[in-house]
Amino acid sequence: MKDLKFYSIGILVLLTVYLVAEYNKPAPINWQVDLRYNSKTPFGNFILFDRLKDIFPDATIKRTNQSPYDVFTDSSLQSGNYIIIAKTASFNKTDTKALLKYISAGNTVFISALNWDGSLTDSLKVNTGYEFDKKNPAVNFTNPKIKQAAGLKTDKFTATQYFSGFDTTKAVVLTQNNYKHATYLKYNFGKGSLLLMANPQLLTNYCMVKPGGAAFADRVLSYIPTSDHIYWDQYQNSDILEDESPIRVFFRHPGLQWAYYISLAATLLFVLYNIKRRQRPIPVVDPLKNATLGFVTVVGNLYYEQRDNTDIAVKKITYFLEHLRNTYNLKTGTFDNDFLNVFIKKTGVEEKLGHDLINHMRFVLHQTKVSDAELIEINRLMEKFYSQTAPSYGK
Repeated sequence: MKDLKFYSIGILVLLTVYLVAEYNKPAPINWQVDLRYNSKTPFGNFILFDRLKDIFPDATIKRTNQSPYDVFTDSSLQSGNYIIIAKTASFNKTDTKALLKYISAGNTVFISALNWDGSLTDSLKVNTGYEFDKKNPAVNFTNPKIKQAAGLKTDKFTATQYFSGFDTTKAVVLTQNNYKHATYLKYNFGKGSLLLMANPQLLTNYCMVKPGGAAFADRVLSYIPTSDHIYWDQYQNSDILEDESPIRVFFRHPGLQWAYYISLAATLLFVLYNIKRRQRPIPVVDPLKNATLGFVTVVGNLYYEQRDNTDIAVKKITYFLEHLRNTYNLKTGTFDNDFLNVFIKKTGVEEKLGHDLINHMRFVLHQTKVSDAELIEINRLMEKFYSQTAPSYGK
């Protein structure tokens, strides 16, 4: 009992010291691009969503977490405007058909994303490019009435993406960067409009507090007409509803989260310590031989436990570039348009897959932290590349 008392006091002192240290430690800045409506990180959308009422004072704002097909075929959906701000905008054929029918009825859909995929972008012939080899571009409006003197210029690659390809006979260019590349497009379908923006980061908290950032966002959304209803999509960005369980309080604050883990670990150590004192001796068993399969499993579990998505992504890209150099004799020093054209021609992959894979590699290599979704996406694109180049892969 005396040992138990000292053990409990020691754990309590350690927890107290840790909580005090965590409470006084400044929180690190999370630079991950999440675009969530309630995120207050630099690249979240808390400010924009919170101020929507100022831009559309007479509208009822509602969030939805359903697929596009389910939303636009729902009989309870009322006329209005639909806003999608996501890392990836992906629409299959049924989604696209339902979305265009909703627009044609006189509604407006606004979409801003980093990655574009699916039937909608294919039908509009939309492709994207990046200005990584140039200085931070400035973005400005083409309409002289709302055009700014010098345009909006930011840092941290927030305005590097642009639309490198689109149907010029159907799209109207609303904004472009100082390299004359379109960044904001408008399509008319029936009585309504579809708005596509290539730089969702320009609408995030980081850019909204920059000089001219809020005014720029206001002008961007001014192309959305007034209506009685505004729908904010959470489905495309996997922006699921917040966990309502009591334990969410611990995981919302890093200090409490680690205190929770330490308490669990201390309890486990206490149980194991007492079991060790009471159980009978366990015979020594020779360890299993470190076979190849066992070694691969251990390494895989190590990466999974550390959750270092950035390191995994960089290694996958490094091995992929090594494959390109050895198999296709490609120079992989830069990812400019000349490299992209040679890459597609030599490997023989589909043009869209080539664009998507190289663009996603560019994006990941400029991230300080890679999310699970981004790691899964680049792995999916690489696997698709290998499947299309199967005859030459591995030679």
